[in-house]
Amino acid sequence: MAKDYARTDRIAEQIQRELAQLIRLEVKDPRVRKVTLTGVEVTNDHAHAKVFYTSLDGNTPELLQGLERAAGFLRSQLAHAMKLRITPQLHFLFDASVERGAHLSQLIDQAVASDKKD
Repeated sequence: MAKDYARTDRIAEQIQRELAQLIRLEVKDPRVRKVTLTGVEVTNDHAHAKVFYTSLDGNTPELLQGLERAAGFLRSQLAHAMKLRITPQLHFLFDASVERGAHLSQLIDQAVASDKKD
């Protein structure tokens, strides 16, 4: 029998979809334009949500400031879109896994290239 898909996970995925759309269409702050949301984790009581993001520009303080400045607006828009009893507070965290993955891939390519030379 398939494992039940937790309500918290479904809420987290819906928050990620809604936030991505809101950032793309509604947020006018130019600091937030090149951001990609990579994941959302919601606490069991739905009071807080960790929003993981990455950017083509890397981890800049301006980007985090822009996201934190837009957090209130994004939360209010989430409240209208999702109709939850409690709309979680948004906490933005930089996700370095994409950069680490690209770095590891580069190291592997270099090792393969050096093996071919030998």
